[in-house]
Amino acid sequence: MSELRKDPIIDRWVIISLERGKRPSEFSSLKQERKSGFCPFCPGNEDVVPPEILAYRQPGSQNNDSNWRLRVVPNKFPALHIEGDLLRQGNGVYDMMNGIGAHEIVIENPDHQATLATLPINAVEDVLWAFRDRIRDLARDKRFRSVMVFKNHGLAAGATVEHSHSQIIALPIVPKRVQEEVDGAKKYYDYKERCVFCDIIQQEINQGVRLVSENHQFIAICPYAPRFPFETWILPKRHSHDYQNNSKEMIEGLALILSDTLKRVNRVLDTPPFNFVLHSAPVNHHDATNHYHWHLEIIPKLTRVAGFEWGTGFYINPTPPEESARFLREAKI
Repeated sequence: MSELRKDPIIDRWVIISLERGKRPSEFSSLKQERKSGFCPFCPGNEDVVPPEILAYRQPGSQNNDSNWRLRVVPNKFPALHIEGDLLRQGNGVYDMMNGIGAHEIVIENPDHQATLATLPINAVEDVLWAFRDRIRDLARDKRFRSVMVFKNHGLAAGATVEHSHSQIIALPIVPKRVQEEVDGAKKYYDYKERCVFCDIIQQEINQGVRLVSENHQFIAICPYAPRFPFETWILPKRHSHDYQNNSKEMIEGLALILSDTLKRVNRVLDTPPFNFVLHSAPVNHHDATNHYHWHLEIIPKLTRVAGFEWGTGFYINPTPPEESARFLREAKI
C-alpha cells in the first residue's frame, strides 16, 4: 500500500508509491552523450566570457590568463543585473521591482571531462571555498537578502554547457522555498526549543535505515519524505545556520562526503543528470541562528514532474527512501 509522508520541516506531504516501487535499474536513463566542440569555459577561451570575479590560480599567473584551477565569472546572459536600484513599487494588487541581483558562474576545474565526482578532493575543496568566498562578498551588498548556490549537471537537469560548473544567484528577496524552511524550523524551535534539523540528524544516525554515509563533520541521508527517488541531503552534524561561516576543517569534511555521495549516485544510477542546491539562511538574517541549519540537497534527474504534482503540490515518489539509502550505502566505490 502507498504511504503519505509529511516533511517535518515545512509540513509538505509526499506520496511514497510502493506499488510503483522502482529499483535503480528500472529508471530510464536521461543521460546525454558528451559532445565535442567549442567550450567557452575551457582554458584558452577566457576572452569569450566576462572577466573573472574570483580565481584560484597558479603562482605567478595573471588575471584572466589560462593558468587557473577555478574561476568565477559573471553569467554572460544573467537572470538579474547587479547595476541599479530596486525601485519597489505597487500597481494595485500587484508588486514589482527592478531585476536587481547577481548571477555568477563557478567554472569548477580546467579539465573539460572532469566532474565533481571525479575531481580530486583538493579540487572539490576549491569549489566549496569559492561558494563561501562569493557568498561572503555578495552578502556585503545590503540590497541582497538571499544567495542561492546550485548546480545543474547534464542536459536533462538544465545544464547548457557540458564543462562542469555551478551557479550563484543573489536575490533582493528571500525565495519562497527558503522562507518556508526558515519559518517551519522556527515553529519547531519555538515549540521544542531544539533545531528540527539537529533532531533529524540524531534520529537518522540512531535508526540508520536512511543513512547513506557519514564522517566526523557531516551526514548524508535520504530524507524521510523525499520528493524524488534517491534525493539525498548532506547536513553538518554541528549546528550551523549559515554556510559562509564554515571553517577549513568543515570544508575538508564536506568535500569528502560530497565526493563520496556523488560517486555512490553515479555507481547506483549509472551517472545520471542531477541538480544540487545549497540551502543556507538568508544573508544578514541573524534571527535564524538558533533554528535554521544549512544543508545541501542532491536530486538525481530520474522522474518528471507532471500534472498531479503541479496541481496539488504533492509529489509522487516511486522509491522509498529506505530503499534508496540502502542502495547508495551498499554501493562499491
